[in-house]
Amino acid sequence: MKRIFQLLIIFIGITAMSQNSEMKKEDQIKELISNSFQKIFSDLDPQSLDTYCTQDFLLLETGEVWDMDKMRNYIDRASKQKSKVIRFNSFDFVEIKIEGKMAWVAYHNKAEFKSGEEVIRELNWLESATAILTEEGWKLQLLHSTIAEE
Repeated sequence: MKRIFQLLIIFIGITAMSQNSEMKKEDQIKELISNSFQKIFSDLDPQSLDTYCTQDFLLLETGEVWDMDKMRNYIDRASKQKSKVIRFNSFDFVEIKIEGKMAWVAYHNKAEFKSGEEVIRELNWLESATAILTEEGWKLQLLHSTIAEE
């Protein structure tokens, strides 16, 4: 009986650790999404593309295909504008699946564009992304974005 109890404790411990590890990976994917949007689309930091995206990254944006060159051109043009508008992103995650070194995530993305304290525009998207685990951490490989109602 003592042996069965010991095995049960070990099994419960291993199960709890694996669930904690899976939650940690999910948190890493959520951070990848939120941090990449902040640095790429809000801060317009061109170096962040290499930090958060694979070299073969593609963005499928409302019927257009954006590769890394198009992303860099977008950031370059947008950062040259003298606008005082600031973009704030928020996410509502629908589902995250992680299999080994590959993950996919589905989420709602809401961007508020503010001038001072005034929201001058709001956009909503339904998005999905795939990410791969590299030596440098999780990186986005594909992002699919569809404009959605609120």
